Amino acid sequence: MRPLPDIRNVDVSGQRVIIRADLNVPMAAGRVTDRTRIARFAPTVKALTDRGASVVILTHLGRPEGEKNPVYSTRPLAGVLTEELGHEVRFVADCVGSQAEWSTGHLSPGDVVLLENLRFYPGEIANDRNFALRLSVHGDLYVNDAFSCAHRAHASTHAIAALMPAFAGPSLMAEVEALKGALESPGRPVAAVVGGSKVSTKIDVLTNMVGKVDSLIIGGGMANTFLAALGRPMGRSLHEPEAARIARDILARAAAKGCEIILPSDVVVAAVFARNAQGHVVSVDAIPEETMALDVGPQTVARITAAIGRARTLLWNGPLGAFEIEPFGAATFAVARFAAERSTAGRLVSIAGGGDTVAALNGAGVADGFSYVSTAGGAFLEWIEGKALPGIEILLQNSTNTRVA
Repeated sequence: MRPLPDIRNVDVSGQRVIIRADLNVPMAAGRVTDRTRIARFAPTVKALTDRGASVVILTHLGRPEGEKNPVYSTRPLAGVLTEELGHEVRFVADCVGSQAEWSTGHLSPGDVVLLENLRFYPGEIANDRNFALRLSVHGDLYVNDAFSCAHRAHASTHAIAALMPAFAGPSLMAEVEALKGALESPGRPVAAVVGGSKVSTKIDVLTNMVGKVDSLIIGGGMANTFLAALGRPMGRSLHEPEAARIARDILARAAAKGCEIILPSDVVVAAVFARNAQGHVVSVDAIPEETMALDVGPQTVARITAAIGRARTLLWNGPLGAFEIEPFGAATFAVARFAAERSTAGRLVSIAGGGDTVAALNGAGVADGFSYVSTAGGAFLEWIEGKALPGIEILLQNSTNTRVA
């Protein structure tokens, strides 16, 4: 992939910079309940204002379905961003139109404004060029710093980038570089953990992975589907009988590519899926009819950690078991801690992403121990599927038009 045009290489002094951020944060009763994304984004704004730019922030919040709805107003985000920056962030109660244009047309260097929710307008999700034109008048340069939205061809991530000098922001650059390093030029051997409930939702991920990694560790409900395809008894375990052929095809592809597939050899089973349910360890050849597999067992954990111990690069998407319900997170947490220890010791480059994965690493208390943790869900998944992301592709296509003195 060609290098992305980097806003850090541009003289932004005196320029109005439009930044597409992903500040779609958890809210309750009109208040931000988790400011992690805002805190991570704030340094991007500060770096630009320190260099003499004024900043216009675009974001979405929730799913207002193309209609103005005060429940989804971005107004509360301005106060939190002000606290993170130690510098006033002015809220503008629209993202297009005369009020917004007046506000962004009278900015001084160092000023920061946050516009109202992009998704109040149907033109955003429709990738409407006219809506993008109305957004583009707010600035001189455009920056996409929202990797988590880059898999969507929306007006604020795609159409606008064809209308003005367009660049990647530092957060997006960091995400792309981490994933490129893991998939295009990794230190070998490479191991990947792919978990989750259904094979059918990760066919492309698994197919792409067997051609790129040396060891593929399959966990969660999708491991049950592979085991069932190999004739193992599943009892009442979650699995997809209709995906058995797909599972066998992936195993055959892996064998042809020389990719080791690691499936559970023992599992933790329980009669009910409930917190603190009584579980016990059995071989995958002897899962009782009245039970369900909810986690992998200690023998499997040992095999997984051995594979990760041999690896120089680890890519992780999805848990090994039902980690959100005690005590069925034991395997996921143990493997996560092992990977974090090796990463901290400089023996492993570890990249993890996806909502459940981030939650699992936080549950294990080791998110800070991984080399890179992506908060992107769909974009992370589509990247490791090998798909082109529209928000990235448009920056590359227009890179020849982004030379700004």
